[in-house]
Amino acid sequence: MKRYNITVNGKAYDVAVEELDAGAAPAAAAPAAAPAPAPKAAPAPAPAAAVEGTKVTAPMPGTVLDIKVSVGDTVSAGQAVVVLEAMKMENDINAPVAGKVLSINTTKGSQVDTGAVIAVIG
Repeated sequence: MKRYNITVNGKAYDVAVEELDAGAAPAAAAPAAAPAPAPKAAPAPAPAAAVEGTKVTAPMPGTVLDIKVSVGDTVSAGQAVVVLEAMKMENDINAPVAGKVLSINTTKGSQVDTGAVIAVIG
């Protein structure tokens, strides 16, 4: 077992590394000091009722930076509905169809997963 001190982003970690033979099974890892958890974002609002229409979904997990439309707005196909930050990049999530925004199912600053319904257009 070899011990190393590793500094990541100015925070020092003490880690132990075990050398294994080619055919040996890995041993359970010793717990290392975990970095502080990121602050939690505001939870997304729960939809009041199921709304019929075309769903605008998140193509990737990320953080909602901006909501460009409001409920009741008329949008055209390809118009930006939400700005989603994923992998340090800002991505416009566009309306797949033209219509009226029936619901917004997220809030600014909230985390969304792949496939999460961001808005509904009818």
